Amino acid sequence: ADGGPERQPGTPRRWDAVGGIGDREIWELRRELRGQLVTEVRRRLYASWRRRGAGTAELGWIDDVLDPEILTIGFARRVPSYKRLTLMLRDRDRLRELLLHPTHPIQIVVAGKAHPADDGGKRLVQELVRFADDPRVRHRIVFLPDYGMGMAQKLYPGCDVWLNNPLRPLEACGTSGMKAALNGCLNLSVRDGWWDEWFDPDFGWEIPTADGSAVDEDRRDELESNALYALIEDRVAPRFYDRGAEGLPDRWIEMVRSTLVNLGPKVLAGRMVREYVERLYAPAALSRRALGPAVARDLAEWKARIRAAWPDVSVDHVESVTDTVAGGSAELGATLSLRVRIALGGLAPDDVEVQVVAGRVDSADAIADAQVFPLKPAGGHDLEDRWLYEGPLALDRTGPYGYTVRVLPSHELLASGAELGLVAVPDEATGEGAGVLMR
Repeated sequence: ADGGPERQPGTPRRWDAVGGIGDREIWELRRELRGQLVTEVRRRLYASWRRRGAGTAELGWIDDVLDPEILTIGFARRVPSYKRLTLMLRDRDRLRELLLHPTHPIQIVVAGKAHPADDGGKRLVQELVRFADDPRVRHRIVFLPDYGMGMAQKLYPGCDVWLNNPLRPLEACGTSGMKAALNGCLNLSVRDGWWDEWFDPDFGWEIPTADGSAVDEDRRDELESNALYALIEDRVAPRFYDRGAEGLPDRWIEMVRSTLVNLGPKVLAGRMVREYVERLYAPAALSRRALGPAVARDLAEWKARIRAAWPDVSVDHVESVTDTVAGGSAELGATLSLRVRIALGGLAPDDVEVQVVAGRVDSADAIADAQVFPLKPAGGHDLEDRWLYEGPLALDRTGPYGYTVRVLPSHELLASGAELGLVAVPDEATGEGAGVLMR
């Protein structure tokens, strides 16, 4: 019984139990954890100021630092420049207004350290410390030096929102937000790292970015900081302070519950290790077992043949047929019938896989949130030695939508179609439907 799914922390079944916890119990626990953080921050802040040479008579104000009833935003990590620790300081007056708002105030706890050799990171810390020392706001924004695991034990559970505003696309992962989610903390982040993969409005908010646009770094920071201020003022804080009939922030609590139930199982190391085993290690072990000397020679010869023929593999024509397409637009729920002509350069259909890649189209006209569907051979080759492939494509979402076609090598002993680093895609002159955008 101990090994059953309900006992394994990385399985959704165990996390589903959060759905049975009442709203008031969740909220009272959040308040208690926030209060514990406030107590810990005051203790650490007092010790920090004493190390800076302040006398006890000067530090009475620390008793009023932070408020366990106020929306608390956390930001903690090492401080390289791309993390943009001081983006929140871009417009100090506007940040001050958010901190001191008469009905929807926020408070911010920042913890971090710069690498000893990172002078730029040290300057960012100094800039934040100077702002946090301002007597007008020092009860609402705190910087805690020497960030470590002991501090994290109170910080992650005690924050309501976790802020992450790296310079996209430089964030490799951003694990601090994952740890925050495990503690019922909502995320407010740039769509980069893990948040780009698992963002959902039920888990928090996306900070709009200006990446891909022709703006300089200074202008980009201005645009993105303004977007951050607007999100906090117009959406995050109002939701936190919005109370239902029983005096509880019902919509906020529902986001906390959704974060724990749906995001919690995903961000555990157990899930990661299990997927490595299931998707990589076990298939690799099976392939290794099947790959005797004779099979290995055959596979090597097949790879050499594929590489030699690949320059002549091409997507020569793509067309789509449906009764609901007119003037470049299509209806939700329609199905496109795709017909694709592929030149295989002397290879056989069994040597390749032809796929359609489809999804939402972003502001740069690139396919995002892509889904991949196979196309199947439909008869032999024509007089020009081109093979016909066909398949349906369901239009299952609204908004800008696009697709393209690609050809990959295919063999049962390849780890994936990307193993050889070979792909054929349509060029700009290929057919009416290659890379089509439907708006």
